[in-house]
Amino acid sequence: MKSKLIFALIILVLLTTTGFGCKQGNLAAYKELSEPVTLKYWRVFDGEDDFAEIIAAYRQRHPNVNIEYKKLRYEEYEQALLTGWADDQGPDIFTIHNTWVGKYKDRIAPMPESIKLPYVAELDNRTNKTIRADYKQVQLMTLMEIKNKFADAVYQDVVRDDKVLGLPLSVDSLALFYNRTLLDNGQITKVPATWVELKEAVKRLTIKDETGSIVQSGIALGIGDNINRAADILALLMMQNGTQMAESAGGQATFNSVSPYIADKSFKPGVDALRFYTDFASPTKDVYSWNSSMPEAVEAFIAGKVAMILGYAYQLPLIRTQGARLNIGVAEVPHINANGSDALGSKINLASYWVETVAKKTKYQNYGWDFLAFATSEEAALKYLTKTKKPTALRALVDKQINDYALAPFVNQILTAKSWYRGRDSQAMESIFKEMINNVVAGRSEAEPAADFAASKLNQTF
Repeated sequence: MKSKLIFALIILVLLTTTGFGCKQGNLAAYKELSEPVTLKYWRVFDGEDDFAEIIAAYRQRHPNVNIEYKKLRYEEYEQALLTGWADDQGPDIFTIHNTWVGKYKDRIAPMPESIKLPYVAELDNRTNKTIRADYKQVQLMTLMEIKNKFADAVYQDVVRDDKVLGLPLSVDSLALFYNRTLLDNGQITKVPATWVELKEAVKRLTIKDETGSIVQSGIALGIGDNINRAADILALLMMQNGTQMAESAGGQATFNSVSPYIADKSFKPGVDALRFYTDFASPTKDVYSWNSSMPEAVEAFIAGKVAMILGYAYQLPLIRTQGARLNIGVAEVPHINANGSDALGSKINLASYWVETVAKKTKYQNYGWDFLAFATSEEAALKYLTKTKKPTALRALVDKQINDYALAPFVNQILTAKSWYRGRDSQAMESIFKEMINNVVAGRSEAEPAADFAASKLNQTF
């Protein structure tokens, strides 16, 4: 009698764990698929329509998963994240800027090497209900695959302590926006491709009245406050000039120092770049074209008051909409040498992009990472990129976008785009860089001590 009871128990265990002898397959997987999962996904800038196709395609694979997409205003986003998590109402999946990864590292669930998820093994075509379910072990991307699939900047930003903390859908970079009409009026027959060419063009494009006031600016450069992304533009100039922005391990900022990459140890490339940038706001320089009384740079460009600005792809739709009467062109950002290389012999652009990641507090880490791996795959990412008109983060999609006239300048820069460690508080870095710029422009400091002071302040955030 006892042996029969033991045999019955063994059969029961087999039935409930393997699904042997039942139509549902693996009962645990069947049960999990029968229980709805809701993933709250918070982002900025992109609307729900931009993700509708991706979400619909994912739900075909996982009909038990519902994704609640929420778009928040940039100004309220970070506070909403903190408040939401404090109240246990925060997102399961969320987006952060690539410069925020260090800041949010402790709130992120790193991507696992593999995940175990239930799947529909057999579906009733009449009722669309699951007949049989089972589990599948899904292998996610390895570190080498991250390096090989995405632009170089991505691996540098999202991999910390051999853990993947996020995946991007797009990688943006600074490009040169120009007003064709103003360049034609100034007899500029070739869009500047080097900084020397840009300086010469600015001299011809900047128009002043009899009092010396700027009526038309050649380019918006030189100030910290009224130029969108001024800190990024200065960092780009520093990097192109051969500057080591920070120690590789994030130990301290070094943009104010001599560069280990340059033989001349009397030359400080970051300080030199700071002087170059601020010259455009100095009335004593022949490239003087901008000052603090000018409107915000993008607004001035839309109003036709400035011939050139540096900007990102995400800014272009607004500029084209509000400046519909303008004849706008976009070119790759200038470099130091005519062959497109910079101080160290290679091309350098500045990467700026958003990273999708999974919250540590979520109950559904596996589903969260499975969705992000799906969303950033070639097929799904292309749906998003086509909808939003943004440059890809995936190497495999570069050739598919290179012939897009509007995106080509940005796409050409993806593989050479770099980023740098800015400390745990990237907003503090921007404020410090703006202060450094404005101190030089206002004459409160020479470039070298201004850079030294800025580096010491930034080191407090490392």
